[in-house]
Amino acid sequence: MRRLTKIAATSTVLALALAGCAQQDDSSEGDDASASESTSESVCDSADGDGPKVGLAYDVGGVGDQSFNDSAYAGLKKAVEEFDATCFEGEAADGEAESAREDRLRGMADEGYNPIIGVGFAYSESVNAVAPDYPDINFGVIDGFDPDEEPNDNVAYLGFAENEGSYLVGAAAALKTEADHIGFVGGVNNDLIKKFEAGYVAGAQAVNPDIKVDVKYIEESDLAGFADPAGGKAAASAMYDQGADVVYHASGGSGAGVFEAAAEAGEGNWAIGVDSDQYLTAPEDQKDHILTSMLKRVDTATYDMIKSVVDGEPVVSYTTYDLAADGVGYSTSGGFVDDITEELDGYAEEIEGGLEVPVAP
Repeated sequence: MRRLTKIAATSTVLALALAGCAQQDDSSEGDDASASESTSESVCDSADGDGPKVGLAYDVGGVGDQSFNDSAYAGLKKAVEEFDATCFEGEAADGEAESAREDRLRGMADEGYNPIIGVGFAYSESVNAVAPDYPDINFGVIDGFDPDEEPNDNVAYLGFAENEGSYLVGAAAALKTEADHIGFVGGVNNDLIKKFEAGYVAGAQAVNPDIKVDVKYIEESDLAGFADPAGGKAAASAMYDQGADVVYHASGGSGAGVFEAAAEAGEGNWAIGVDSDQYLTAPEDQKDHILTSMLKRVDTATYDMIKSVVDGEPVVSYTTYDLAADGVGYSTSGGFVDDITEELDGYAEEIEGGLEVPVAP
């Protein structure tokens, strides 16, 4: 696989602070695979070592999204096993108030968890509010940003060059399409997801300047767009119906619906996964339609944050995992891009050599 790698129970106080957050809401519209993941035993259920106490706060969808949150969990699991750690997991709910995120983080901090990592940009404001009150605890935010001009000495903002990885899968889409017509489905129309769109379109146009690219966002601002498989399916199905034969999603758990739409569209129609190698977790009837996945090493960032605290040199401020650091890339599971890897790797070399990939459409 090209560029895939390189680079227990707690007290009543914490339980109350995180009530309803440690497992995926049973009422959410996830697929069967997501539901089974969310109810299976977590590494935190059995971790009882004397190493660091790690707090991980998931974004909407939680473990079982087969994407962003699952990748963070993989990094947590590796760190727990390697450093003999204990851990606690919380999860954001659809439409929750900012105060709920703050309470989740404070609950972990009050119990001495260190580091505490928020998975997703939506934790930026809450970490900014909580971190100053716990100067001896290290916080990390995946895809995070500092919302004000007052720097936090105990916060790490762990970002990625999603535009660079998306450029590569955009090139793959353009090289594989038979219709010269492809699509992009975003979960929420914000600056972060626009980075995926911008890179994807630029990569496709590098191959074919005249290619047609449909773009659809499930939600404009509601984070529920990352946990809406039905919405993902509707968006992708419309694209296939209108002639697109490759659709890339950057929509978290909603991507399950995109894969379902690709399978229903039939032979010759493809979907492209995101964040992790989604071919490996897709149902068997969908695997033959997953062309590749844009790899975003959230697991590496999560693990690195924990390791930095263990080493006594906690990461702070901004860190970007780009293509040169193997923080992003593309997968080859299924063998569907084996015939174009030389071309894709050529584009990767251009990026590493200084090709500037746009960060906005």
